Amino acid sequence: MAVAREQLTDYIGQLLQIDRFKDYCPNGLQVEGRREITRLATAVTASLAAVEGAVAAGADALLVHHGYFWKNESAPVVGTKKARIGTLLAHDINLLAYHLPLDAHETLGNNAQLAQRLDLVADGRCGDQDLVWLGAPAAPLTLGEFAAHAAEALERQPLVIGDTGRTLRRVAWCTGGAQGYFHELATHDIDCFVTGEASEFVTHLARESGVAFVAAGHHATERYGVRALGAHLAERFALDLVHLDIDNPV
Repeated sequence: MAVAREQLTDYIGQLLQIDRFKDYCPNGLQVEGRREITRLATAVTASLAAVEGAVAAGADALLVHHGYFWKNESAPVVGTKKARIGTLLAHDINLLAYHLPLDAHETLGNNAQLAQRLDLVADGRCGDQDLVWLGAPAAPLTLGEFAAHAAEALERQPLVIGDTGRTLRRVAWCTGGAQGYFHELATHDIDCFVTGEASEFVTHLARESGVAFVAAGHHATERYGVRALGAHLAERFALDLVHLDIDNPV
């Protein structure tokens, strides 16, 4: 069964409430392909490997979290940028990208999906545009136990900075490259902040503030939102669906 491109993008835009976010890139249709969509491919990032995977799968559209045209990105379509966009255009494949709106969605979003896998129960939000989620583990456990659970659930060994014997009462989390929020969160009544990446400063701030820091992988923490969104769309519009899990150690 096919769905018109405009019908699909309108539906996703309303579902994710894209207009309420101030983002670093356009959310929605980034590269125009064929008008009718019957097969949808999903991936975390619109890398050339993902684009070529969509071509091999016979997809009409590629749905990603990390698309193109970022703020301060170099404008010329040359090099790797030409290869990616040129391949999409040559095969008439639509590129649909949703960044912060996909992080934030209450059920399909990256933070919501990460909470499910790490057994975190959310009870609040904070930070810029309410992108950071607050809550607690579903059952009492130490930082070390939580880190072991995260390694198993996400199939990636996290970087852990803090007292592994400390019991976690309150946890904050935000997937991907959200380490910049740690300055603010270190002043909150939390025991641990979970995100994807770590910068040099977080070691000192974690040690000095007493708030543990867990970097569980940018790709690893953001693999699930786009998969959940893709599955939702496939069911609603009776689309063929393929997920492209491109390995990424970061």
